[in-house]
Amino acid sequence: MTPSWTWKIYMLAIVSFLVGTSEYIIAGILDQVAADIGVSLAAAGQLITVYSLAYAFGTPFLLAAAAKADRKKLMIGSLAVFVAGNFAALAFTGYGALIVSRIILALSSGVFIVTAMSVASRLAPPGKQGRAIATLVMGFSMSLIIGVPLGRIIASAYDWNLVFGAIGLLGLLAMGLIFHAFPPTDGEKLIPLKEQLRLLANPRIAIGLLITFFWIGGYSITHTYISPFLLDVTGMSDRSVSIALFALGIAALIGSQLGGFGTDRWGFPRMLVGGMVLHSIFLLLLFLFAPSAAVVVPLLLLWSIAAWSSGPTQQYHLLTLAPGAAGIMLSLNSSMVQLGMAAGAGLGGLIVEGSSLAATSGIGAAAVAVAALTAAASFGYLSPAAARRRKASLAGAGIAGKGIGLKDDN
Repeated sequence: MTPSWTWKIYMLAIVSFLVGTSEYIIAGILDQVAADIGVSLAAAGQLITVYSLAYAFGTPFLLAAAAKADRKKLMIGSLAVFVAGNFAALAFTGYGALIVSRIILALSSGVFIVTAMSVASRLAPPGKQGRAIATLVMGFSMSLIIGVPLGRIIASAYDWNLVFGAIGLLGLLAMGLIFHAFPPTDGEKLIPLKEQLRLLANPRIAIGLLITFFWIGGYSITHTYISPFLLDVTGMSDRSVSIALFALGIAALIGSQLGGFGTDRWGFPRMLVGGMVLHSIFLLLLFLFAPSAAVVVPLLLLWSIAAWSSGPTQQYHLLTLAPGAAGIMLSLNSSMVQLGMAAGAGLGGLIVEGSSLAATSGIGAAAVAVAALTAAASFGYLSPAAARRRKASLAGAGIAGKGIGLKDDN
């Protein structure tokens, strides 16, 4: 018989899938949104920038303010706001209204995801918390595999704003399920923002977060405009773009699993630097062979695998920098991911306006290369003496450059 906590975790994972779809869907239908509301692709891309900025800066303050609130009520409340944001996107399709809608969705999504992870870790018995949180992350990631391509198909067959209406209706259902399935749960100890930001004064932590910024920023420059890139530069049909988005999602899942395996097998320094180097190379090749669909399709898959392989590796790298502040480090990294996405979408818009869609992958490659070089320098690969100091430091901490046994919870 399945333990009662297990199906509750899966329920939260399904809701996380819904929340993830609302975040990522814009990239999949960007060309349709731009054409319908009468703005340029660059302007439409700023819907992603606004979302990421609101998520990065607003979520920590909201979570701090609601630290003592009942977790069940917080999940239901954040989903209520999430539903309102989706219905707003359905009812009001002007550019300004969409901006407001994206801000509402970002803030509510950030609060729900972090709260759901906290609830999942409490529901799971000792030794199973890692599996519980990983299940939620998997649900969120599945939005790339299923949610985005499915949303593209619905938008092509009917209307793009109906996608948000459907997400809103499913959000109402999710609120009811959580209300009936979850018990009231006390809030948590308040961690002042000052304490969270104090870690940024550590140069190694600041550099580690900078790696996240350039890595995600380079990825976002290309991914934000991937649909118009495939339509206008590569010459794919609308149906082919939907299939390509589905394949990208599958590749992202493979990359994430590869990152966890590689971190355990080869250690996080080599896995992180190697993955980012390949990420940069594949983006550069996309730029060089953009007009050829036969070449671009396999390159897209390799790019997605390389890009997502850095996710678990970078998270573990950051945890080694502050072993006693795991929750704060993951929170800071989450904010940096959103800042990177915002910067990438914003810079990508400037590139599309000033140069071309094809150039987004070339500039993205340069940004990821900066991340790879920063990581290599921080690990001492560019200095033999620094490499010896790093190995000695890791050995003294009992880490030895290896992973954390990501499979232990499975």
